[in-house]
Amino acid sequence: MSMNNAPNVFLDPNANRFQVNIINEDHDNNETTQEDVGSDPPHYEETSFTDETHNRLRISYRPGKRELYDNFRQNGEKTEASLHPYDTHSKMYYLQTFGHNTMDPVPKIDYYRNTGSVSGNKINRPSLLEIHEQLAKNIAVSTGSVERVANGESSAGDETAVSKEEENKTGFVKFGWVKGVLVRCMLNIWGVMLFIRLSWIVGQAGIGLGVIIILLATMVTSITGLSTSAIATNGFVRGGGAYYLISRSLGPEFGGSIGLIFAFANAVAVAMYVVGFAETVVELLKESDTLMVDESNDIRIIGTITVVCLLGISVAGMEWEAKAQVILLIVLLVAIANFFIGTVIPTNTEKKARGFFNYQASIFAENFGPDFRSGEGFFSVFAIFFPAATGILAGANISGDLKDPQSAIPQGTMLAIVITTIAYIAVAICAASCVVRDATGNVNDTIVPGMSCNGSSACGLGYDFSRCASQPCDYGLMNNFQVMSMVSGFGPLITAGIFSATLSSALASLVSAPKVFQALCKDNVYKGLEFFAKGYGKNNEPIRGYVLTFVIAMAFILIAELNTIAPIISNFFLASYALINFSCFHASYAKSPGWRPAFRYYNMWVSLFGALLCCGVMFVINWWAALITYAIELFLYIYVTYKKPEVNWGSSTQALYFVNALDSALALTTVEDHVKNFRPQCLALTGAPMVRPALLDITHAFTKNNGLCICCEVYTGPRKLCVKEMNSGMEKKQAWLTKNKRKAFYAAVAADSFRDGVKSLLQASGLGRMKPNTLVIGFKKDWRSAPATQVENYVGIIHDAFDFELGVIIIRISQGFDISQVLQVQEELEKLEQERLALEATIKENDFEEGKRGICGFFKKASTLNISKHETKKESTINTMQSMHVGEFNQRLLEASTQFKKKQGKGTIDIWWLFDDGGLTILIPYILTIRKKWKNCKLRIFTGGKVNRIEEEKLVMASLLSKFRIKFADINIICDINIKPNKESWKFFEEMIEPYRLHESCKDMTTAEKLKRETPWKITDAELEAFKEKSYRQVRLNELLQEHSRAANLIVLSLPVARKGAVSDYLYMAWLEILSKNLPPVLMVRGNHKNVLTFYS
Repeated sequence: MSMNNAPNVFLDPNANRFQVNIINEDHDNNETTQEDVGSDPPHYEETSFTDETHNRLRISYRPGKRELYDNFRQNGEKTEASLHPYDTHSKMYYLQTFGHNTMDPVPKIDYYRNTGSVSGNKINRPSLLEIHEQLAKNIAVSTGSVERVANGESSAGDETAVSKEEENKTGFVKFGWVKGVLVRCMLNIWGVMLFIRLSWIVGQAGIGLGVIIILLATMVTSITGLSTSAIATNGFVRGGGAYYLISRSLGPEFGGSIGLIFAFANAVAVAMYVVGFAETVVELLKESDTLMVDESNDIRIIGTITVVCLLGISVAGMEWEAKAQVILLIVLLVAIANFFIGTVIPTNTEKKARGFFNYQASIFAENFGPDFRSGEGFFSVFAIFFPAATGILAGANISGDLKDPQSAIPQGTMLAIVITTIAYIAVAICAASCVVRDATGNVNDTIVPGMSCNGSSACGLGYDFSRCASQPCDYGLMNNFQVMSMVSGFGPLITAGIFSATLSSALASLVSAPKVFQALCKDNVYKGLEFFAKGYGKNNEPIRGYVLTFVIAMAFILIAELNTIAPIISNFFLASYALINFSCFHASYAKSPGWRPAFRYYNMWVSLFGALLCCGVMFVINWWAALITYAIELFLYIYVTYKKPEVNWGSSTQALYFVNALDSALALTTVEDHVKNFRPQCLALTGAPMVRPALLDITHAFTKNNGLCICCEVYTGPRKLCVKEMNSGMEKKQAWLTKNKRKAFYAAVAADSFRDGVKSLLQASGLGRMKPNTLVIGFKKDWRSAPATQVENYVGIIHDAFDFELGVIIIRISQGFDISQVLQVQEELEKLEQERLALEATIKENDFEEGKRGICGFFKKASTLNISKHETKKESTINTMQSMHVGEFNQRLLEASTQFKKKQGKGTIDIWWLFDDGGLTILIPYILTIRKKWKNCKLRIFTGGKVNRIEEEKLVMASLLSKFRIKFADINIICDINIKPNKESWKFFEEMIEPYRLHESCKDMTTAEKLKRETPWKITDAELEAFKEKSYRQVRLNELLQEHSRAANLIVLSLPVARKGAVSDYLYMAWLEILSKNLPPVLMVRGNHKNVLTFYS
């Protein structure tokens, strides 16, 4: 038996049940295989499933297929036909993977694609539930699908093939790394500066510092290129260039802010390059005295015609634009070659008079050092040269139009930087080795025998240019911007090179700006820009973006002062470079496992240095432009942060949040708890947060920005259904908390009983020092009608909290907390409204269908409209009546559920601090009073005392609170807490507990024992007698609360504690009921009897 493993091991993925291998059985083939195996060394495995499967995991290749397999492994993605999956000589097969029945699929790239991937179709692997749960018995696998697998076919492969076939039919154009990246970057980097300013730069700085200036600029772009390469190879890159790279690395805030100004900078750059081209044309017209109007208007006319022509090339499609770029590159290369050829062609008298003497060692030596003039210095000359080194993102900006952006961007960008840098350095050295700094241009300024000379290299070559020291000269490196034209073999070719450099840069910017802007609009980072997201044609061309770029470019050509705007544009590009470098550093620093760039030649600290270098260069070029750039970027960053676009790109910012949170949590574990740093960290049993909003609101009031709040829900019932419901609702409920600005976490558990679930939460919730120390629970209002097990669970939870040394807060409001009934009715009404709207839409569609002409059709239409209006009106009336009924019925409940969201008016928070629990009873209301909604409420303190020591007790309490630095409005000493309650109150209490009493004293011994066994939860006479004084106290406290605190905004009261095994559940619930009955909102608080307040500093 032999088995050939290959990637194509799946059945139809639409079936999504069995993922299978086909295993051949052929005795002859088996013998051959055994012979082959015999020649190999024995292979030992730790685990063997069966004797037959000894050699099944070996991969066998057909002749000549080994290279294909290696390529598949290296590239990670090949067409499925590139490997022969299995040899099948018989129709016997098993539904098996690696020799045993399973739904487990083998690894395949299609499982990892995003939905809607353009490079292939996403396949859903079987879920863990499908693999883990029992296999359904009614699974049918068609023979046809198995045969397709046996023949090396699968639906995924078919779909991919179809998509690729459609791609070929529509003529979808994708570029390789040469035409897509290398050509564009070289054209964009080589600009007008190469031909008209490089000679001046090397004249000012000299060869030595000139080369350093070029290398310094190259260092900035090289580091940025390395960072760009690292980011571009860390996953699939789509359209958007610099914006895409930054936004997917640092998030929408950084990406959105830089994307907009980067697109704008490219749009204005079109105007700059076009004006440079127009100025050159106007100079030629001026020389031939053929100006159309005047210089400035001619620049506008020529600029407008040029932009229209470039727009036509761009709109025609990327293929035409790419062809134009190739032609322009050829012209540019010919122009550069023309210059180098000119340097070796023997010079003539006219050129010598203008300072050109071919290669001379004396000229090289003289021009090696700097000679800064006219207030220029190293950094000012560097600022003039640096824009000539930019343009490295020209290829990355059309990342969506590249065949393989991951390999094209690094290869093309880095090679372009190397080639252009060599060209800049070569041109600078050659020019400075052939041409002197100053020349008169006068052929008669030659050295006459016996004439003294200033010792310059020109003197040694027979020319006297000494008068240039005292008066301006028109020629030489320092004075003539057309040195390259003079030196070249054929001057007009340099002019053609200038045209090529300007037009190619303008064309690249005209394509880049709409592409980047389209990607930005597609992500909907700025809500008002969706209009520009639409693409047209086979390449999804951003025609609307082209028009917008054209309008911006025309505006700056016609009305703007480009000399003013140019430094800002340069700074916009530098800001993009800085953020790309910072993105690479940030992604590395965050240590996210998802940061795995295929490009390895980068370093996080070098990237950080590059980011800082870019920021420094921004100020070197123009300090006020740098400040304007930072201000615009900061404004856009704040705007995007405020709007919070609903995107999740797995940015390094998110990764760093996690790392910082983890580091902080770990650091916190080394810090010992101190009473001064105590804060309530609450486990609130809210269930789903939206079901008990009032309970969440009051808890949030004293934990917001101060402590931990975890909203907990316990699912009970069949485990499978519970876990499924719990998992499906986790994100939704946490999202509800975030949307409603509740700084809380949501946690849920599935358990056999409510008490078991809460017990798990009490023990396992939190992380390190951030663990709950207080349980917050709503009062069980229905305890008298609820089953005994529910009451037992409820009281048991309080006991468990005390066992785990947590404080307990029980909150009671008159209407209760649960509004699930209201939410359910609202949901049903919303469904009815949606159905009504859908019905109306359907009726309207039917009413205006074609073919309903004529008198019969007219009356039919009128009848339908009349009926539909009547039905709609009737349905609307029913809905209105239902809404009114529900609204009236639940009005009080809805008002109660929002009472803690409202600002509390002037009033009091009454604190009945009867027992010292460590200070939690006094700390909670104090925290409330420092909140905006509760700041108008004053604290009134009530505590027990003796009649003959009222004033002393007041002074003691006032002294204690002043030491705790807690302000209070009044202190009341209650002296009659321990007297018996009045008869009516006690009678009410007895009637309340009557259904839960055992009355064993009225029955014989046998009957009483039997009743105790059958109903152990009932209140015995002995228990009631033993705790009669405590019962009196709870009833009496309610009378005092009614007397003193009926008008309070909130009552905070010491929670009575029931001894385990001594006080029955129903007696304890009766205490809580009578204690908090008919009162404003009540917080019954009991700390864990550890200090939470201190008066020490």
